[in-house]
Amino acid sequence: MNNDRSIAYFSMEVAVMNEVPTYSGGLGILAGDTIRSGADLNIPMIAVTLLYRHGYFYQKLDDDGNQSEEAVRWDVEDHLVAMEEKVTVRIEGRDVEVGLFRYDVRGQGGYTVPVYFLDTDLPNNDDYHRKLTHNLYGGDKRYRLCQEVVLGIGGMKMLRRLGYSQNQIRRFHMNEGHASLLTLELLNEQMEDNEGTSIPPNILEAVRQKCVFTTHTPVPAGHDRFPMDLVKQVLDYHPAFDMPQVFCCEGELNMTYLALNLSHYTNGVAKKHAEVSRKILTPKHDFAHYTIDSITNGVHARTWISPPFRNLFDAYIPGWREDSFNLRYACGIPREEIWQAHVKAKRLLIDIVNRRTNIGLDADIFTLGYARRATAYKRPDLIFLDIDRLQKIVNDQGPIQIVYAGKSHPGDENGKALIRNIFQRIDQLKDVIKVVYLDNYDMAMASLFTSGSDIWLNTPEPPMEASGTSGMKAALNGVPSLSILDGWWIEGCIEGKTGWSIGENQEIESAADSRSRDAHSLYDKLEKDILPAFYNDRELFTDIMMHAIALNGSFFNTQRMMQQYMTQAYQ
Repeated sequence: MNNDRSIAYFSMEVAVMNEVPTYSGGLGILAGDTIRSGADLNIPMIAVTLLYRHGYFYQKLDDDGNQSEEAVRWDVEDHLVAMEEKVTVRIEGRDVEVGLFRYDVRGQGGYTVPVYFLDTDLPNNDDYHRKLTHNLYGGDKRYRLCQEVVLGIGGMKMLRRLGYSQNQIRRFHMNEGHASLLTLELLNEQMEDNEGTSIPPNILEAVRQKCVFTTHTPVPAGHDRFPMDLVKQVLDYHPAFDMPQVFCCEGELNMTYLALNLSHYTNGVAKKHAEVSRKILTPKHDFAHYTIDSITNGVHARTWISPPFRNLFDAYIPGWREDSFNLRYACGIPREEIWQAHVKAKRLLIDIVNRRTNIGLDADIFTLGYARRATAYKRPDLIFLDIDRLQKIVNDQGPIQIVYAGKSHPGDENGKALIRNIFQRIDQLKDVIKVVYLDNYDMAMASLFTSGSDIWLNTPEPPMEASGTSGMKAALNGVPSLSILDGWWIEGCIEGKTGWSIGENQEIESAADSRSRDAHSLYDKLEKDILPAFYNDRELFTDIMMHAIALNGSFFNTQRMMQQYMTQAYQ
């Protein structure tokens, strides 16, 4: 085993491939793309995550849009390599055994980054603790905290068991706060030669210098918090419990603050997100006194560029696979060839949708794509706010069809209601607009959606979009975005050049005002700009497609992102 690694990347979820369902959505997809670019760039990193034998869940939708969930059935040994190493972690006063599987991510030049999957489904554990690595984001607060003990503390112990010494790994990157208990294990290591039970400032600083933290959510509810009574039941006593500058906050453990307090570098995932993160409040605490930098997310180009565009780029942009920045030379590709590559990608999407649903979508009709987690702030039904206006646009400017996908968290009743509402609209509009909602959205479907749509639609309530990456995947395939000015789109939108904005980049007094204003802005862009260009001005539309690739595809990728992490965080 090659232990010459200096960066350990911890993430609650990682999407290494479609057949390994250890991810729920954006966070896991980003983690997978991060690791893939790390391998491409020969970055000496390893990754640690949990093995979810039942996945996130398998989504089923009935004819009324009611979501039901089933455990995902997959064979771990078909895709991951079982390893002999085991460690134990103390959870609720018991020793819980943790096993290991490995998956090697191979880069463009052959360099590999190992991803270690921790597993508690072992015979020596009791039934409850065996199930800790069954479900991603399942169970109650106790279950989640126990999972995060396995990830953070168990992950650290496993790295040492594998031979990665204190002198080798210089940086521990926590991708969101789920892994921040690894800092307790780092403190324990630093205190081995320290007399007494208190933690002196020099040891706190030594741990800070090793840790990097990326926060992904501007929504206060998105930061994991656990009552201290529960923490003391699950974890053995640690002197950090008594240090409010480390283990805040009053009466609870906030995993975000634990990571913030013990990291030398913290970043948000877009410029706007970093700004929002510095302002948002959680009970009695705020992020304002922390230094929060920004590194805007990206996507892995080779993974998300569709076969028709791969062939096109191979012909016109030698070296794009090795250096994503070469995609700026898309400006030199004949516009008609860009259009023909898009037509091929679109037909792949339309054919799959028609085979699965028998809805009869038409490849010549303007197609809006929308796919992401179904939750209230993402407002997936915004386009249906004014049905009469939408029908008039279709009558005056040309036909529209819409393809939807996305899961709602099993406990999010409002998100499930949104899916049902969209199904009602599907029935209401069936004689005017064909709308389809595909179930069980995954990596393979994401690739088809983002490459085969004519426009990528994104309608979150600002400023709740941390970054967003689906529109970046679309841009790599020449698909412009029609999106709220939030997250990455504030940086990527050149109006009428790389896509179109919905609304303005400003604070809104109320969600109702934002919803009405944004819906009518969406209608205006469809009616006055997008549909006229699509149906009547192919040269203009393909010019926008070309700029989406050359300006956004060449920049909003994980190659650029990882180069920034190397210079700003890891070094």
